[in-house]
Amino acid sequence: MTAGTAGTAGTAGSTGSTGSTGAAGTAGTAGIAGSTGAAARPDTAGTGAAETGAAGDEGREMHALVERLYPLCRSITGDGVRRTLDIVGESVPLRIREVPTGTPVLDWTVPKEWNVRDAYVKDASGRRVVDFAASNLHVVGYSVPVSATMTLAELRPHLHTLPEQPGLVPYRTSYYAETWGFCLAENTLAALPEGRYEVKIDATLADGHLTYGEHVVPGRTSEEVLVSCHVCHPSLANDNLAGIAVATRLARRLAGTDPHHTYRFLFAPGTIGAITWLALNRERAGLIRHGLVLACAGDRGHLTYKRSRRGDAAVDRAAAHVLRASGRPHEIVDFSPYGYDERQFCSPGFDLPVGCLTRTPYAGYPEYHTSADDPGFVTPEAMTDTLEACWEITRVLEGDRRHLNLSPYGEPQLGRRGLYGSLGGRSDTKQAQMAMLWVLNLSDGDHGLLDIAERSGLPFHVVADAARDLRAAGLLKELA
Repeated sequence: MTAGTAGTAGTAGSTGSTGSTGAAGTAGTAGIAGSTGAAARPDTAGTGAAETGAAGDEGREMHALVERLYPLCRSITGDGVRRTLDIVGESVPLRIREVPTGTPVLDWTVPKEWNVRDAYVKDASGRRVVDFAASNLHVVGYSVPVSATMTLAELRPHLHTLPEQPGLVPYRTSYYAETWGFCLAENTLAALPEGRYEVKIDATLADGHLTYGEHVVPGRTSEEVLVSCHVCHPSLANDNLAGIAVATRLARRLAGTDPHHTYRFLFAPGTIGAITWLALNRERAGLIRHGLVLACAGDRGHLTYKRSRRGDAAVDRAAAHVLRASGRPHEIVDFSPYGYDERQFCSPGFDLPVGCLTRTPYAGYPEYHTSADDPGFVTPEAMTDTLEACWEITRVLEGDRRHLNLSPYGEPQLGRRGLYGSLGGRSDTKQAQMAMLWVLNLSDGDHGLLDIAERSGLPFHVVADAARDLRAAGLLKELA
């Protein structure tokens, strides 16, 4: 779940509450977590790289990026976001935008900027029993500064745990209600004796900026494919450092390919970042023809695609075709106005054709929004599988063109053009030959290649290859 849902996402609840209000989607309530890195859905692990272990260099590099970004304390604003974008910018050049506090953005306003330097709870002996330096999850995001000494009873309302997952630290935020708090393991809280504790949060909450970055791969047309991922979560590997890593690698793959579409990669804080981008780019948003929000891209669960609000946009059909044709275990779910930033892009005023690709969806695994979502929980193989699915979807979007059959009266004689087997009457007609027949029959100017792949049941790449060969033989004309 991205930051800022309904304007109060992540406001921490009472001590020990597993359902504290808005806590970024009631993080970590899905049962008892296993050991760090345990598979969320081992019975539905993906195929391809995720099954064979063939992650290769790309998978290892994506995982290394996750590990490098993991220690940074990110939020919806602040230096952690800037440092994250600096590191991503080492792989793909980014245009950085700083939007001042107080800027009206649609129905929202850019908030104050938050930065934290240190935070702790010390017992009577001076030992840090809760220490921001050990994990940035220990501080409720957007906590206001505090320096005080108080009893454990006074401190308890500001302490947040997961009693059903007593060994884990939850992730909690309070973006739009000024308060403070600490997150810790239930086991740690249970071991605290009565007494007085020194409490310190060395943070600033002041006028500043919201920061986001964009990378553009120019295409032959101004029509755009948007790839968006949120950069606001602190030390959480699957949600969403894996998404950042996959998006970065996809951008690198597209570089130098001379694509038809222009590809825009948006690295922005969840909710308020997407809203800010939309507010500042109303005209550009009209150029978006397809879009993907990437999140939870590295766990061992199978791929899940969430349709756009339209439900039948080209990207919805492309994603469904790719997942079905690949043989990967997968799930296709309908749009709902809850989740990641697809809900901003698909708000009714914009209604952009943007879907969401994850592995296990938000809140669908016990490690979600807890300290168990660490680099050991995500794998190079799973990220490679997600990357390959994204790549295959872009291949469909790039190749989906309408054609006109230049010999539409009867079937043209393919054999004399070297396009058909010389022996007729066989029942095992080759896949490529069937693809040619389908392309010729449906290339009436109204059907695209994805239409043909869907109706024929053939893989898109086979249909696209057939269209290429038919164009080369002078039997097909690509339409603008």
